[in-house]
Amino acid sequence: MKIRHSALVTALAVCALATAGCSGSASGADGGEDGPYRVFVTGAISGQGSLAANAQTSILAAKAGAEEVNKNGGIGGRQVELTVVDDGGDATKAVSNLREAINSGKKPDLYLNSGPSTVSAATLPILKQNHILSFNVGPTDNSSDPQQFPLNFDLSPSPTEYAVSLARYAKSKGYQQVGVIHGSSAYGEAFGKAMDSALSAEGVSKSGTEEYDVAALDMTAQLQALKNKGTQALVIDAYGAPLGYLLNSFERLDWSIPLIGNTSVSGTALIAKPAPEGALGTRAASNLVMQVFPSTVYDPADTTVNTMVSAMAALGSIPSTLILADNYDPFGLVAAAADKVGSTSDPQKLAEALEDQQVLDNAKTAFLPRYHYTSESHAPNLADDGYQFVAPSKLLNGQYGNPAA
Repeated sequence: MKIRHSALVTALAVCALATAGCSGSASGADGGEDGPYRVFVTGAISGQGSLAANAQTSILAAKAGAEEVNKNGGIGGRQVELTVVDDGGDATKAVSNLREAINSGKKPDLYLNSGPSTVSAATLPILKQNHILSFNVGPTDNSSDPQQFPLNFDLSPSPTEYAVSLARYAKSKGYQQVGVIHGSSAYGEAFGKAMDSALSAEGVSKSGTEEYDVAALDMTAQLQALKNKGTQALVIDAYGAPLGYLLNSFERLDWSIPLIGNTSVSGTALIAKPAPEGALGTRAASNLVMQVFPSTVYDPADTTVNTMVSAMAALGSIPSTLILADNYDPFGLVAAAADKVGSTSDPQKLAEALEDQQVLDNAKTAFLPRYHYTSESHAPNLADDGYQFVAPSKLLNGQYGNPAA
């Protein structure tokens, strides 16, 4: 069936619900090409601290993306119906909610999560079994592998992609004897290994790598070991409270060298808050630059990103950095794929269209400037223009560098 463009398609319905089974619906409740395009969004609404704030930002991005695509005719002429559910950051609850949605008779056309990667790992097999297109903000070891999950596309780069960008930045600054410190989480360990390879590939000499327990309150011993090895610049991976403890350990050690933080650092709220509540203005933070996406940095001339930010802010306060606004982009990506396919009924054909670079170039995205999915990799595969490195500053609407903050 060809794409239709009708003024009579159903309006956006956004439901913030505890379970998927009570999701709202509009006309065309049976789905199909004549019904709404159902998008199921899960996030840790009832989570604690950074987990909840990040989920709220992720959900705001999805709501804004849905509104924007609906203003422009929807996806394949179908207006988006968005259902938001609370998974508490718990993979078991996320699985239960997804199964309930599938069994309700209103199977989602598209599934979006808000992380963490444990939710991705638990839900991807179910999504595959039920032939549901999905976009993922919490990459796993195999989530971007089309051979294993042909209908899933990662929105966030992998640890390897981040590491390559960081190594290139270190090389551009002329740094040698670069150290790496990372957390004991699965992500932190994968990142540490990726940095080893990336620094070597760029010809940057590495002084050493240290791992800290993410439950620890003091990382002085690890920093002392890196200092003893002659470290001249340090790549750091730390998210949430561990970042504060790590920066405090620098102060305790009285060690001042260039610090390069990954997106875990730039996605932690305390780095944008003045001391004593946060780390902004401390000596350790003054040595820090952070890896971000262009959309995370205020640019008055970037109308595409500013449209996204305005749409999100109109729906509610943006509680964390736009590092977590991944879920704005799937709507533009799927709309571009549907334009090529001429239908929204076959998720496999939509997935194949998303492997076409011309389709990706035509997609209206803002969180990332462009994606490079292929038949070999469903990772975003960003070029160097997909990253920036900025000093910490106060946030305004989730962005660094706004003079009005």
